[in-house]
Amino acid sequence: MPKLSPRDIRRKIQGIKNTRRITNAMKVVSAAKLRRAQELIYASRPYSERLYEMLKSLASHIDPHTHPLFEVREERTCDLVVITADRGLAGAFNSNLIKRAEDLIREKQEEGIKVHLTLIGRKGVQYFGKRAYSILKAYDEVFRKEINFNVVKEVGELMRERYARKETDGVYLINNEMTTRVNYKPMVRNFLPFQRLEGNGDHAVYEFEVDKELLVSKLIDLYLNYQLYRAMLESNASEHFARMVAMDNATRNADELVKTWTLIFNKARQESITSELIDIVNAVEAMK
Repeated sequence: MPKLSPRDIRRKIQGIKNTRRITNAMKVVSAAKLRRAQELIYASRPYSERLYEMLKSLASHIDPHTHPLFEVREERTCDLVVITADRGLAGAFNSNLIKRAEDLIREKQEEGIKVHLTLIGRKGVQYFGKRAYSILKAYDEVFRKEINFNVVKEVGELMRERYARKETDGVYLINNEMTTRVNYKPMVRNFLPFQRLEGNGDHAVYEFEVDKELLVSKLIDLYLNYQLYRAMLESNASEHFARMVAMDNATRNADELVKTWTLIFNKARQESITSELIDIVNAVEAMK
């Protein structure tokens, strides 16, 4: 590495300070978005969980052969809905999720199960699109502003139709989820078929006052859309948290670099002053 002059070092320090302003601003923005995103997921979780429990209980009262989405089949083909982010600069947020998805794909393929992917988020589309995977649908720019609910409905309808037509025997959601307010991790959830409650006396007895098939169909649509929506909310909140942490670390590293390069600058300036003094003394001596 060539020796830098004090002027070059000063420019480098200024560049690091400019980068620090950017990373600090991104941290503040992510922190603000995180608060809003966490409010949404903590508001949605109770409804989502109760809806899931109700469908599980309802499935126990319905003959699996009367509705295709309650039928449990041996897995020969499965679909994975992989939810990543549209942007980077979020630490290991996307890479950890993609690694978890690849591990699951490998496990399924070792069991002789064919895997198809539905990708939500630009980072997942970019990664899996360059590799030899079977991709049914790919959606990017989903999290730019508000979550695109049209994507939620389209993916829910696609999974429902594929399972009903027996084109797939299982559907799984893979997304990052906030496990606490200060941590997240990749999660794999069973999406289809519906799990049934075991036992005969541990769940409620339902009496249908409306058309049972219509009610079940509406509840299934609501369940599929809302579970997908919740998964995207969880991913969105996790992304903001990951980016806030990554930008906070980047800001701290920039502070350390400024200190390091400031010491280098001071040393280089002292060396430059000393060299100039030596030249002056030598010139004076030469004139005597």
